[in-house]
Amino acid sequence: MLTDMTTYYCPVDGTRSAITALTWCCPACRGPWDLDFTPARDVGMNALSHRINSLWRYKDFLPLDSSTISLGEGRTPLVGLTDTVSAKLDYLMPTLSFKDRGAVMLAELARRLGPDRVVADSTGNAGTSVAAYCARAGLPCTVYVPEGTSAKKTEQIQAHGAHLVAVPGGREATALAARAAADGPGVFYASHVFNPYFLHGTKTYVYELWEDLGGRLPDALAVPVGNGTLLLGAALAVSELHALGLIEARPRLLAVQAEAVSPLAAAFHAGADDLLPADPATAPTLAEGIAIPRPPRARQILAAVRASGGTFLTVPEDDIREAQRNLAARGLYVETTGVACWAAVRDGGDAVRGSVVVPLCGAGLKTGTAG
Repeated sequence: MLTDMTTYYCPVDGTRSAITALTWCCPACRGPWDLDFTPARDVGMNALSHRINSLWRYKDFLPLDSSTISLGEGRTPLVGLTDTVSAKLDYLMPTLSFKDRGAVMLAELARRLGPDRVVADSTGNAGTSVAAYCARAGLPCTVYVPEGTSAKKTEQIQAHGAHLVAVPGGREATALAARAAADGPGVFYASHVFNPYFLHGTKTYVYELWEDLGGRLPDALAVPVGNGTLLLGAALAVSELHALGLIEARPRLLAVQAEAVSPLAAAFHAGADDLLPADPATAPTLAEGIAIPRPPRARQILAAVRASGGTFLTVPEDDIREAQRNLAARGLYVETTGVACWAAVRDGGDAVRGSVVVPLCGAGLKTGTAG
């Protein structure tokens, strides 16, 4: 069953909605929802040792306390890359990307609400995750993707039985098409951007680090940022762990964007609280998963990075290519979006000091090797 703390609220204007309403955004401002949820207190690390070895071991910290459709997602390994940099291998998830952390939450919520169909939009990985978990739940699913999305990702989406819609015009046009469909009756919009249950799934990335590092976190978390779902989930977990008295020091957030599509980095370094007014300059990038010109949660992302004492880093295309080859030479075959953080931190620099963890978010089989 759903917990009692099941109210969406808008962080901009305070509008609230019950989650059962299938209202996918704030009706007043059309912005993303946050969730009125507080994790359980008095749950220490000792309580976790005999629990299931998946992200559901952290059920006390989640707005859903179990899933009948779990594929064993979570609990990915942490391996060293240098003396100070470690990588969390989130590409070892059931659908080969970190998006499974949030998709299982959305699909489980949808299963409990019983909509006529589920709609999602994605550059690939979120779509494959939602398609897989909807298949597990027996829910009809439609996934909107931009034309030109990796053929390996679209093949995976269709293999899970989802209806695929390829949208001309890029990522923004794809999102608009999915949102128009989401306004229809009986539709659950499994949005990894607008629905906060996804963020509560991705936050388990940090809970796992906290447990695996013996009740502490690294000095910095490097996170690839497009729509910011992993970064905001990480910030949420850090805030919760600190409020619960389970950590003392909070890590800096190092937000990584491709140089070719870096609207958040531009706003951050300009000292802005939101995206800059002019449409950002963009170019093709190998990091398709973070090529988001106007992320809806931009204000939250910028605020989270600043509050952590972190910064934004950008990486050029040649560095992405080299980082993928470098990781492959170390035995780790990662897709081009997933190598962005390693590209940003591998050579050090003033922003990269102390211990750092980077996520390897998607398997190299998703996109192949960059030319």
